Amino acid sequence: QVQLVESGGGMVQAGDSLRLSCAASGRDFSSTYAMAWFRQAPSKEREFVAGITWNGDSTAYTDSVKARFAISRDDAKKPLYLQMNNLQPEDTAVYYCAARPNFVVRTTERDYDSWGQGTRVTVSS
Repeated sequence: QVQLVESGGGMVQAGDSLRLSCAASGRDFSSTYAMAWFRQAPSKEREFVAGITWNGDSTAYTDSVKARFAISRDDAKKPLYLQMNNLQPEDTAVYYCAARPNFVVRTTERDYDSWGQGTRVTVSS
């Protein structure tokens, strides 16, 4: 089993920054897991935001956040982060941390088998 716990969400104004964290634990979690952030806005499907390979040497982003967000991890024993800059009202969503037992990042929800409970981000204009 893998447990993922997100933190760092909150209510901010447009242009502000937030950093989300995801702590991973569990006997099945290993350093070879790829990890990602997804988000789900009200009345919308959950979507991929950013992902990072098992060793942190490759990342992927959805186009709408590419110039503003940064995903990072120092190593598997430390939290996964999502630095979000210049937040906009359209970034309002519940953000989820996800992990998959593979080296490679995937952008589809079904490729991830471990999920956190989510942390809410609300951006006002």
